[in-house]
Amino acid sequence: MSTARRAVGGSRFLYDSFDLAQARIEAQERLDQERRAGLEYRLGKIEATLERLEKRLWLAVYGIAAGVLAHGALALVAAQNGG
Repeated sequence: MSTARRAVGGSRFLYDSFDLAQARIEAQERLDQERRAGLEYRLGKIEATLERLEKRLWLAVYGIAAGVLAHGALALVAAQNGG
C-alpha cells in the first residue's frame, strides 16, 4: 500500500506511521475476533451444561412426584383393605 502512495509522490515518512497504525488496528481486530470466538465457545459449553442440569432437575422433580403419588396410592389401598 505504501508503494502506491510513493508512486503518487511524497516521502515514506509521511505514510509509514499510518501503515503502522493500520497494521495495529487490523491486529487488534483479529485479536477481538479470536476472543469473541473463544467466548462463544465457552458460552456454548456453559449453556449445554445448564441444559443437562435442567433435565436432571426435572427428572428429580418427576421422580419425587411419582414417589409421593405411589405412597398415596398405597395408603389408599391399605385403607380400603381395612389396614
